[in-house]
Amino acid sequence: MNTYEVPYGESIIKFKLERKNVKNINLNIKVNGDVIVSANEEVPLEYIKKFVARKAGWIDKNLKYYKSHEQESTENKELISGETLKYLGRQYRLKVVESEEEFVKYFRGYIYLYVKDKSDYNRKEELLNAWYDYKCKKIFNDLYNEVYPIISKYDIPNVNINVRKMKTRWGSCITSKNTIILNRDLIKAPKYCIKYVILHELIHMIYNEHNKEFYDFLYIFMPDWEERKRILDEEIAMAL
Repeated sequence: MNTYEVPYGESIIKFKLERKNVKNINLNIKVNGDVIVSANEEVPLEYIKKFVARKAGWIDKNLKYYKSHEQESTENKELISGETLKYLGRQYRLKVVESEEEFVKYFRGYIYLYVKDKSDYNRKEELLNAWYDYKCKKIFNDLYNEVYPIISKYDIPNVNINVRKMKTRWGSCITSKNTIILNRDLIKAPKYCIKYVILHELIHMIYNEHNKEFYDFLYIFMPDWEERKRILDEEIAMAL
């Protein structure tokens, strides 16, 4: 992907351009802060730059939000009572409770973290990550079982689901192994957004590229897929 720039006030917006067989110009801000624009080969570069310039205010706002939130996440998160955690699209208050039995549960707007030593950050993080991993396996598989029957008759194989922490992608597809990989952070998104990613990756089992046929097929089964993707890229990614 080539990198281009457009002026915005006294600063510059940098973006990477990916040429794809897509109908519209798509703009996404990745988890790592990269601004990615995808467009058809026939769309002139100057037109794309004008498109990005029109979106520059929104891009700048989200990049600043992401940067400040990233600093807050890496520097200030202590996993103490009162902090917020995201789960299935909702914000939950964290309550850390000193207990001989160590476990995590969520109940009525709170995520409870029971731990022997409330000052042991590493142990709290370990318990919380294990809880998230357990929820990922259960919920992702449950949602997959809701999505797959809808498209199973189109010669799409029944696949295995692996969960992995990924920095720049919500999911990926390994057709040779009949496997789709889902980003662990999807557990923080609403279920309907997770379903979009599952469907997206399943369609890659028959359409490897993001071509017209891919998007036509996606639209048939999920006409509002763009809104679900927007929520993931603009609201969930920025909150990680």
